[in-house]
Amino acid sequence: MHFTTLASGSSGNAILVGEDNRNLLVDCGISGKSLLHNLSRLNISDLEIEGIVVTHEHVDHIRGVGVLARKLKIPIYATTGLWEAMSPFLGKLAESQRIEVQESFSCAGLDVLLYPTSHDSRESYGLKVMRPKRKDKGNLAVGIATDSGMITQEMHRHLKGCDAFVVEANYDDQMLKFGSYPAYLKKRIRGQYGHLENKQVAEGLLEWMTENTQRIVLAHLSEENNTPEIALSMVLRILRDSNRSREYTDVQVQVAPRHSPHELIMLKE
Repeated sequence: MHFTTLASGSSGNAILVGEDNRNLLVDCGISGKSLLHNLSRLNISDLEIEGIVVTHEHVDHIRGVGVLARKLKIPIYATTGLWEAMSPFLGKLAESQRIEVQESFSCAGLDVLLYPTSHDSRESYGLKVMRPKRKDKGNLAVGIATDSGMITQEMHRHLKGCDAFVVEANYDDQMLKFGSYPAYLKKRIRGQYGHLENKQVAEGLLEWMTENTQRIVLAHLSEENNTPEIALSMVLRILRDSNRSREYTDVQVQVAPRHSPHELIMLKE
């Protein structure tokens, strides 16, 4: 099983999860052309993309969804509420491309579980993407948590024990506090329906990580109120200062690039 980010940040987000030559996308908040270019940089064919799962209707997550779905002739998976919110922005789609889902479904041979996050959108979800149980291969799971103003009980319940995480480290509190954003926007970002701060996500990871955790990718960093160096330093410091730090010595923590794809990450059996 593998995963990566194809774009990450307020300018656009897209995540790829798959196994062998079958893949699904989580969001497409960049142009279809840019996403296909980033796929080609990883030597992944557009024919290997089988569907797009939408987490919420903000433009930095759906900008290229309609165009890409039409070009690749693939379905879009979203809840009923999200279809109502985003349909006007996607353009014409075949009925077969409009897949309404609830909490769990399958795409590209993988099991997908949606859980609610806390964000100022019509609906907002995180994901747990799992390889189905097989006799010849063990269980693997990638937990995805972006666009939430707080760590929720649903996150704790569904993300604990994942083999890898793509998690939001949106802002550094001091950078936001002394930055140029107007007061109302700072309040929105800090609020329970805004975004996660570096320290918040690190504390969440301490609850979710187990002995099988292999990789962590910090995603959705603010261009104005965070830097890769600050986010990485804060998360690593909190993990290393915990009383379970010896359990995390082999876990790799990296930051998702803003416009380019992260290297494809292969999970170990």
